[in-house]
Formats: sequence, structure tokens, C-alpha cells
Amino acid sequence: MIKFKKGIAFKLALIFSGSVILIFLMIFGLYYRFTRAMIEKNTAENAKNLTLGTVARIEGILRSVQQVPENMAGALERGPVSKEELLDMVKSAVKKNPELYGSAIAFAPYAFDGTSFYYAPYYFRDKGSLSCVWLGNANYRYFMQDWFQIPKELGKAQWSEPYYDEGGGNALMATYSVPFYRMVKGKRTFSGVITADMSLKWLRDMVSAIKILDTGYAFLLSRNGTFVTHPREKLIMNETIFGVAEELDDKSLRDIGRDMISGKAGFVHSPKINAGRPGLLYYSPVTSSGWSLAVLFPQAELMADITHLNWLVLILSAAGMLILCIVVVYEARSITGPLTGMADATAEIAAGNLDFKMPETRSEDEVGILSRAFSAMQKSLKSHIARLTEATAAKERIESELNIAREIQLSILPKIFPPFPEMPGLDLFAVLKSAREVGGDLYDFFAMDDDHFCFVIGDVSGKGVPASLFMAVTKTLFKATALKDTPPEVVLDKVNNELSKGNEKSMFVTAFFAILNIRTGVIEFSNGGHNLPVVIRKDGSMEYLWRTGGMVVGAMEGIKFERGALTLASGDRFFLYTDGVTEAMDESKVLFSEERLLKELKLLEGLPVKEVLNRLLKMLVEYSKGDQSDDITMMLLEYQGPKQ
Repeated sequence: MIKFKKGIAFKLALIFSGSVILIFLMIFGLYYRFTRAMIEKNTAENAKNLTLGTVARIEGILRSVQQVPENMAGALERGPVSKEELLDMVKSAVKKNPELYGSAIAFAPYAFDGTSFYYAPYYFRDKGSLSCVWLGNANYRYFMQDWFQIPKELGKAQWSEPYYDEGGGNALMATYSVPFYRMVKGKRTFSGVITADMSLKWLRDMVSAIKILDTGYAFLLSRNGTFVTHPREKLIMNETIFGVAEELDDKSLRDIGRDMISGKAGFVHSPKINAGRPGLLYYSPVTSSGWSLAVLFPQAELMADITHLNWLVLILSAAGMLILCIVVVYEARSITGPLTGMADATAEIAAGNLDFKMPETRSEDEVGILSRAFSAMQKSLKSHIARLTEATAAKERIESELNIAREIQLSILPKIFPPFPEMPGLDLFAVLKSAREVGGDLYDFFAMDDDHFCFVIGDVSGKGVPASLFMAVTKTLFKATALKDTPPEVVLDKVNNELSKGNEKSMFVTAFFAILNIRTGVIEFSNGGHNLPVVIRKDGSMEYLWRTGGMVVGAMEGIKFERGALTLASGDRFFLYTDGVTEAMDESKVLFSEERLLKELKLLEGLPVKEVLNRLLKMLVEYSKGDQSDDITMMLLEYQGPKQ
């Protein structure tokens, strides 16, 4: 009895629910990707607007700061000013521009009055009022500071890197320095630098005010990647973005840092920047100072709502699938009950009990139809088995007869090699391998007289029994027609005329017939549409016997064939074959080809004729992987010189 461990009910539930789950997962995946992409797109737009808005505010303040020293430089270059005018200029600039922390006019050594090595008044804000100090002493050589040296060397205004100005303003600041020049002895000469100091406290307050969800933030980098602002206080002015990237082993953050300090803008994924968690980062340059502002959106918080929604959808879907499976199993069992009896009956029939009585059913649904169909099948099966038994016996009889026919066919081909020991000037070997039990290829050789040796090879159109019968007739006609002093073309004429008579099936044969003069080595031949033989000279050269051809034999009565001739020297060979050799195909349907045949014959040069053909046959069988599509026949003749 057949036991169903996994019945139809189970399979229906599995297939149905599996299909529904697959469809749901596809829809769910597309929905998730769409919503995620939409959120990221909106985030990128918001991040861009937020960043560019903040950058614009910073740029506005920086430009107003830059304007102050640039105006002062213009005033100083127009002519000399007194000490009082100089102090008033600096004090007024700081007082009237609240965004300035301080300002200085730092002259180059001896540039103010020719006697002062240091001359740099500096006004700055100090606890709600303005204080003034004079820069320059042994401990604070201001003309060695970056804010003095860099604009002097570059010859243009420049923002400094953020620094703590100890000995000057004593605050964390960034300085915008503008070089100024005066005419000395008719030459425009560098005279000093005017500075505008900006405290970074207001900048940190502005950037820190940017809050994104719970853990998002913004930060500002200097030109070399140093953190100017950051929620982690210990990073400010102490670490670069590249140091943090190294600490987190985050190559992408290192790439982001390179883009930021090179003045690029972009929106990227950063896998570890947010305390080791992934985030979405938008950055944009602050053009005036060469700094860069970045805004970080925490990815987990952005996706939190959609993640919760997706889990809710998955849980509800799982519950729905479970209910669906229960309903499907219940309904399937109501259908499969009657099928169990039929399964038992089927097992009996499968075991060979064709007389087992099928269970009766009166239902008119598909199960009732199936039961009646099984009963009809049972009767038909008994009848079919009886006919099959008879057909099998007939098939075995036909196969036995085909095997006998193959043996008869092979028996009419010569198999004694060398063929004529009394003709010592000749060595010859031939092989034939049919694609089926019987085939249409043929070869033959016989002595016409003491000095003349005839040989023929042919390929009948078609395969199987008809081809084998046509082959036997053709071979018999050649041997009966090749009489002494009969030229080869006449032999083909006669064989063609005989085969054409009553040839209602329009069968034909390609044939190459030749007569070798043992004394002289001259071969006279006639070709009836057969493959070109190969002449193999003793010196190793070989070529196809061109300018031979003609119509096939047996297709039409009255065809005339032509004669050809060539001379073999002692040691020369003559190779004949059927198209089953050159048209043998490998698994990729690539033909063995005539070029490959010449190449292989060259490699087998010098071996005995029998070994040459046996190796070629083995090679062809391996090339076609045993799937032989046509009969293979080959003959190799070696002329060894005239009889002594």
C-alpha cells in the first residue's frame, strides 16, 4: 500500500501559500525600496537646504568681517597716517562691527616710522568693553605668526586656520589677514598686515544649534580637516576627520574628508560616522574661508517609522498566511478522501494485478470521472500489454535479423590483409564502421590480372537496410564489370547504367574506382562524385587529388565518366575515405574537416598502413563521443615498387 507522508492537502497548502508568500515578498521588497529611496531623496533635499542655508549665514558674516580689513588696507595705502589716526582707525573698526572680536594693524619691522621694530596696535573685546594691547615682544614675534607670514608670502588676503591666540586676544579664533603696501623710493613695498579676528564661539553656537532628530548633528572642518565645531568637545581643534576615520577604520569617511577639504559638495552614506552607526551626510564648502560644513542624519532614526510599519505588515501577513493554510488543508482533505481508495487500487495495478476491482463511486465530480477513467485505463492497459508483448517479440526478431544482415554485409567485404601475397609490391588495409546495424558504405579490391590491381570505395545515399542492399548490388556490379583491359571510366559507365535501371527510389552511390599497374606504379581512375583521395608521397608531402570528380553513380542512365591518371613512386601511399570521416562532428557540431584529416595523416606518417587506419578510426570515435552520425570507411594503399 502506498503511504503518503506528504499528501495532496499538504502540497496544496505548501504550493498555494508559497506562491502567495513569494508574491507578497516581491511586492513588499519593491515597496520597501521605493519608500526607502523616497525618504533618502527627501532627506538629501532637506540636508542640502539646511546646509546651504547655514553656509549662506556663515558666508554673510565672513564677508562682512573681510570687508573691514580690506577697507582699512585701502586707506593705509593712500598715504601715511599718524599714531592717533591709526589707533582711532582700529578702535573704530572693532567698535562699529560687532561680529569682530578684534583687529590689528601689524607693521613690518621699521615700516611705520623707520625706528620701531615692533609696531602693531591691537583692539579686542574684553568683558563687554574694548581693550588695547601692543603686539610684539621677545615672546610674541607677530611677524613670525601664520596670520602675518602667509598673506605676506602669497601677496593676498587669507583666512588663517583656527588657533588659540595666546599673547594677543587670548581666545580661540580665526584671523582674516590683508597685506598692505606703500611706495618706498618709487617701489611698491610690503608694509604690514591688517587683521580681523573672529571668535569661533558664535560659530560653534550657530552650528551646534542644528539638531536633526535625536542624534543627528552638524560639524565644521577647517582647510586641513581639523574639527572647528563638533558635539564631541574633545575633537575640536584636537582631531582631524582623517584621524577619526583611522580610529573607526572607515575608508569612506577618509574619502569624505578629502572631498570636503578640496571644496566639493555631496550627499553620501557613511557607515560608521555616527558613533559607529550608519548615517546620511551632506557637506558643502564655505567658500570665503576654505572651510566645509557637514550635516549628519542618523539613518536608523530616519528609517524607524518605516521599519516599524514593515514589521507590522510582516506580522499581519504571517497571521493571514497561517489562516489561509488551515483553510486550504481543510478543503483539500475533503477532496482527497475518495482518492485514497483509488491510490490503493492503483498500487495493486502497479504491482501487476490487472484484475483488481476498482472502488465504485457514484459522484459526478472530477473524482468520479477519474475513477471511471481508471477503470477504462485498466482494461486498455491489459489490452496494450498483450499487444506490447507481441510487438516486443517482433522487435527482437527484427534486431536479430539486422544483426545477421550486418554479419552478411561485413562478410562480403574483403578482410584478408595484405590482400595478395603474390603481389609483393603492394600493401593495403581497409576499415568500415557503420553508424547503424547495417550501412551503405563499401570497399573492395581484387586483381584484374597479374599486373593490374583494382580497388574501389563507395558511399550509398541513405542509411539502414535499403542502403545496405544497394551497397551489395553495387559491389557485385563493380566486380563483375571490371574485366581485363576495361578502362576505369567504362567500368563506372556500365555500373551506372545497371544501377539506374528500375531505380524507382532514386538511390545513388558516390564511388571512386581505380586500377593500379603493379609494374609501373601508374594508377588510372575515374571518380563518380566521391570525396577526393589523398596522395601521400614518400618525402612526406601530401595533397588531395584535385581535378577529379563527376556525377554520382546510379542517379541517371547514360552519364559518361572521365579518366584520370597519376604515377606512384616506391613508398608512396594512396588514401581513400567516405564523407563519414571529414563530416564527423563533436559535441559542438564542429566538423572534423579535410584540413584536420591532412594534419592527422601528417602526424601518422611512417607508421604501417594498418596502424594508421586503426589510429584514425579511434580518433574519429573519440572526436564524435560515440555519437556517430554516418558510416566511416577508409582504405590506405602503399605502393612498394614493381615486382622483382
